[in-house]
Amino acid sequence: MAEDRKAYMIKDDNLGEVRIADEVVAIIAGLAATEVDGVSSMAGNITNELVSKLGMKNLSKGIKVDVQNNVVSVDVALHIKFGFVIPEVSAKVQERVKSAIENMTGLEVSDVNVRIAGVEMEKSK
Repeated sequence: MAEDRKAYMIKDDNLGEVRIADEVVAIIAGLAATEVDGVSSMAGNITNELVSKLGMKNLSKGIKVDVQNNVVSVDVALHIKFGFVIPEVSAKVQERVKSAIENMTGLEVSDVNVRIAGVEMEKSK
């Protein structure tokens, strides 16, 4: 496991322990958010944008997670498709991200903060 990543113990019993990296939690959140109808893409910082232009996928782009005592706080930055109602899409993203993280990791999600970084118009053909 890389030294610069944080890992959190989610299980410890007589068979051993299970640890999950914070990047894994971020990837779960990012995939869950992009499944919501109306979400165009995840928004990231300039480094993430350059990496994606080079053809490399960063599945945790636009996601920041903070885990304290097995409780997760998630910040999601995304682009929304034009014509969708922002509060409705945001609420669905919050529900989907919370559910995905809790079901897949067993960690409790305290909050999912959504930031709309932009609106994407449909490209004309």
